[in-house]
Amino acid sequence: MNGSRIAAVGHYQPAKVLTNEDLAGLVDTSDEWIRSRVGIRTRHVAGPDEPVDELAGHAAAKALAAAGLGPRDIDLVLVATSTAIDRSPNMAARVAARLGVPSPAALDVNVVCAGFTHALALADHSLRAGAATRALVIGADKMTEVTDWTDRTTCVLVGDGAGAAVVEASDEPGIGPVLWGSVPEMGHAVRIEGTPPRFAQEGQSVYRWATTKLPAIARQACERAGLAPEDLAAVVLHQANLRIIEPLAEKIGAVNAVVARDVVDSGNTSAASIPLALSKLVERGEITSGDPVLLFGFGGNLSYAGQVVRCP
Repeated sequence: MNGSRIAAVGHYQPAKVLTNEDLAGLVDTSDEWIRSRVGIRTRHVAGPDEPVDELAGHAAAKALAAAGLGPRDIDLVLVATSTAIDRSPNMAARVAARLGVPSPAALDVNVVCAGFTHALALADHSLRAGAATRALVIGADKMTEVTDWTDRTTCVLVGDGAGAAVVEASDEPGIGPVLWGSVPEMGHAVRIEGTPPRFAQEGQSVYRWATTKLPAIARQACERAGLAPEDLAAVVLHQANLRIIEPLAEKIGAVNAVVARDVVDSGNTSAASIPLALSKLVERGEITSGDPVLLFGFGGNLSYAGQVVRCP
């Protein structure tokens, strides 16, 4: 095989919805303050009995069903997450057990908000090398479990959820070359640290980096796929903040593309945000099979990874 492709996608969000008005009862904030600064209206919150692997398993099951495949068709499971509290078994092994995937390679990928696009690249490389034939690539995070609910600068941002893709070997490459990297000396700008772990960030530093440094990098990802930004049908950026997504998409130059804005309804779901937003675009028919879509993750570690994929 000469490459790999996304065969199908799926997503899952917990039933409980937390509104801006709900948050105004917890901290000194308001619907107007939150919308004007980050563009978020609602977010989904998992309960104490809904662990990360459960969110991931639901999304993965939907992706498998959409692909017309079963657990026995999978031989590689990759879960991008930064909110796995236990060290072992890892999330990938737990998801494989939930689904009944027999003897897969099972790896977690912790690159925080850029985790899914890193994991997708690893799956693509594995399939191209013949180390696997079909992979489940999942982004899943329970950010509300690592949130300080007294800090109004961070608690208004986060939500929980999962998104998944079935990736399979293909004669025609459907996943473009990845462009990835990091700024490790600025890793302190986004953190999940401590006991118990808590999410914190330097918002202005992240905003300046994302809106000034990342557009050129995202354009390079398009170049590696042999496309100009104006050829893109959609752009799915990490759903961090509407004030980052909109200027970044504009500076990339994807003038004809649908821009995913799922952050408005889902908040920042970290590694889940890109597959969650992509799956919703597919579900709503806003993009069609074969369309070129730029996926671009960025955030923790100040890491980034992007590639152009063909819509399943």
